This record gives sequence, structure tokens and C-alpha cells, in this order.
Amino acid sequence: MSEESKMWQCQISSCGYIYNPEKGCKKSKIPKDVPFEDLPDTWRCPLCGAGKKMFKPV
Repeated sequence: MSEESKMWQCQISSCGYIYNPEKGCKKSKIPKDVPFEDLPDTWRCPLCGAGKKMFKPV
């Protein structure tokens, strides 16, 4: 997996959602191959609603 396509995980203890750029996010209408860094600042976790600042690379 290249540096641009690394996955990011929500750090909210009851969530753990993983954003995978190779899949995108259907619920947020994010197409595949969009790196996490390129998501809009207003993007929220589709499971718990946490902002991008609550995600860390995995």
C-alpha cells in the first residue's frame, strides 16, 4: 500500500471506523482512491460523526 493510500482509523473508543482510500466512503459519497488528506475538512466519520482530527494512520 503506497503512502498516499494508507488507511486511517477513528480513535473514538466506541467506534474504530477505518477509512480505506481504496474503497472510499459510500455513505459520505467519497469515491475510491481519494487519500484521507484530500477529504474535505468538514468530513465526518460515517459511524460516530467524529471529525478528521480524531483519526490516526494505521
